[in-house]
Amino acid sequence: MIKTIIFDFGDVFINLDKPATMREMGKYEIAELSENLLNINQQYEKGLISSEEFVKSYRTEHSQLQEEHFKNSWNAILVDFPEYRYQFLKKLSEEKNYQLILLSNTNEIHIDWVKENVPFFEDFQTCFDAFYLSHEINFRKPDAEIYEFVLKEHDLKPEECLFIDDTRENTDAAEELGIHTWNIEPTHEDVIDLFTAKKDLF
Repeated sequence: MIKTIIFDFGDVFINLDKPATMREMGKYEIAELSENLLNINQQYEKGLISSEEFVKSYRTEHSQLQEEHFKNSWNAILVDFPEYRYQFLKKLSEEKNYQLILLSNTNEIHIDWVKENVPFFEDFQTCFDAFYLSHEINFRKPDAEIYEFVLKEHDLKPEECLFIDDTRENTDAAEELGIHTWNIEPTHEDVIDLFTAKKDLF
């Protein structure tokens, strides 16, 4: 029986356009990212470097990129947060049948954008029993440590948890620890259909 539901954020609640950042950077003659910048991205998601250091790393390799242009490109991935998904979560929270946890790979620049552009974001946060952002806890998916951290922090049994994420490598990593998963496909699945899509678990 599922007692805890662990949700990803991007393409579960907030809609993403994943190719958008590179599409925008293409306007500044950046066709691909170096291995160094890909590593920097992961360090930033883990909160190991500051936003200032992060932006500087990009501008060091691509001097034509102004800070404002870079941030706009970086945030282009973020599309919108349909309020009906928040209402679904709010109802779920009020019913108190499950422990609710958010576990997201993200970063300070993206979250700042969300805070500015999603008026109900604070209320959304309060629906969860725990709210974990990768850059605040210094772990990121799909590393096993991030799931082990959540399991230990809340004394959870993996077989009583359901983890919802749109990225296959993330759900695969959770499954290896015995956690039930839903690898949601955002083009034709929606988190509000949770109890239909995963009815075998409830």
